[in-house]
Amino acid sequence: MKHTLLLLIGAAFLAGTAASAQTSVKGYTRSNGTYVAPYTRSSPNSTQRDNYSTYGNSNPYSGQKGTKKCGLYDSCN
Repeated sequence: MKHTLLLLIGAAFLAGTAASAQTSVKGYTRSNGTYVAPYTRSSPNSTQRDNYSTYGNSNPYSGQKGTKKCGLYDSCN
């Protein structure tokens, strides 16, 4: 029983941590008239190496694999 409680608390903590690594973006219209539907992306921070679009990562919602290269000496544009 004690182990089950610890597992549940640990799972709740991990779920809360994972949720903070993403943010929702509302839909918007670009200046050229193109509508961009709402989507979820990784939260902004000082690195691009953990973004869903970076090579080696994947978007957990769409399943798309990242294609942007971001090595030690490469820029992440």
